[in-house]
Amino acid sequence: MNVYEIIRRPVVTEKSTIQKEENNQLTFEVDKKANKVEIARAIERIFKVKVLDVRTSTVNGKFKRRGKVLGKRRDWKKAMVTLAPGARIDFFDGV
Repeated sequence: MNVYEIIRRPVVTEKSTIQKEENNQLTFEVDKKANKVEIARAIERIFKVKVLDVRTSTVNGKFKRRGKVLGKRRDWKKAMVTLAPGARIDFFDGV
């Protein structure tokens, strides 16, 4: 699997911003089939940083209603990546 297929997008929320500032931990939406080793290698290769730890979680999609029609958002996988001390990814600045 290509490293750019593994990492889909950063998850920018209030909680993830606090985790970044306090624990040097970033959150990404990743491919559901990717494992922790593949995620760590992809982050290291794309952003040229050292990854210490990867924690993953599968997020269930919410049920949404539009009128009579009931639909469901897709399930997705979230990866919380802890970077080495001193390492940082710049595109999160100012977000």
